[in-house]
Amino acid sequence: MKLILFDDGKGELAPLTDLRPAFDIRTGAWTALERWADIGMPPACLRVPEHQVNLTKELHPNTPVNDPPPRGAVIVNGRWPLSAERAEMIAELEEGHALAHHGTLLAARIGDGGGDPLDPETFTTKEHEAKIIQRCWHVRTYRDACIAYDLSRMAPAKGVVVSEGSKVADSAVLDASHGAIVIGEGVRVGHHAVILGPAYVGPGSTVIEHATIRPNTAIGPVCKVGGEITGTIFQGHTNKAHEGFLGDSYVGKWVNLGAGTTNSNLLNTYSPVVVDRQRTGETFMGCVLGDHTRTAIGTRIMTGAVVGTGTMWAASKPITGRTGPMRWCTDASEKSYRPEKFLEVAIAAMARRSARPTPAEQARFVELAGQ
Repeated sequence: MKLILFDDGKGELAPLTDLRPAFDIRTGAWTALERWADIGMPPACLRVPEHQVNLTKELHPNTPVNDPPPRGAVIVNGRWPLSAERAEMIAELEEGHALAHHGTLLAARIGDGGGDPLDPETFTTKEHEAKIIQRCWHVRTYRDACIAYDLSRMAPAKGVVVSEGSKVADSAVLDASHGAIVIGEGVRVGHHAVILGPAYVGPGSTVIEHATIRPNTAIGPVCKVGGEITGTIFQGHTNKAHEGFLGDSYVGKWVNLGAGTTNSNLLNTYSPVVVDRQRTGETFMGCVLGDHTRTAIGTRIMTGAVVGTGTMWAASKPITGRTGPMRWCTDASEKSYRPEKFLEVAIAAMARRSARPTPAEQARFVELAGQ
């Protein structure tokens, strides 16, 4: 079966998709694309909105982007988290047939009828009630199910899996009594660190001495984490090395949290958290931090805050609500982060891990600065 993963651009997911398509968001230990590859079906082609084409080509240089889908191919929405049941349902689709959720295409098998392959009306469509990522806080909503699925594939016997080249200090505690723990390749877990499953630590990451990593946390590749963390997903290449609490949150790439940065994940009223004036349905909901977010020491982040891509927060007041992308925030003022200055800082930060902003990323920074 030839698989085509697509991002229809319909989800209101910013800042999660500012620098990547929806199928590249880490929604558990893996992204949607990684889950399909795990079951032996790496995408043969990717479809994304026009503004994401160059970014996607850089992220996946060996996979065609936006090529016409051939007859018999199956196209799947990257915002629909994979499970064994869904994979079977998708595989059984006949040519010209599709699954949709309230007008949103979930999956379809291409027939010979032509038409827009992302339009449900192109197909004979069956309505299907689906859990699909539509807003940025849905990463929190579907977190536990995604992590459970991913760890069931990585550690089918449950328990603790420590990959080759990783070092776990003798005094560290890995407690898998309530869920599996998977430690990727080249990870270092420091003395007296505690990891409570279910949990995942991606390749090349470091868990600092005395850190406490609580259940349903997924740490992407090449992160450095310390302090107390619970129920948080790290996209990757992020630094939260110091003390401070981070709970029920999503953290993008190349984020640096100053010492003592702490967020709230529970309202004093115990009522459902509101994001963008909408009830999330979540009692425990922390923050969403876009890529390249940076906070000063002692920063406080209020419940349900969403921080735009490229924001530097150096104000003494807490972060509340939603900040736009590319903002420079101090006690004196809040203004746009000049693209040339932002790029200078990003180059310096990424060079510490032998990386550099790509041409498409640099162009996207300029676009975001203009919003």
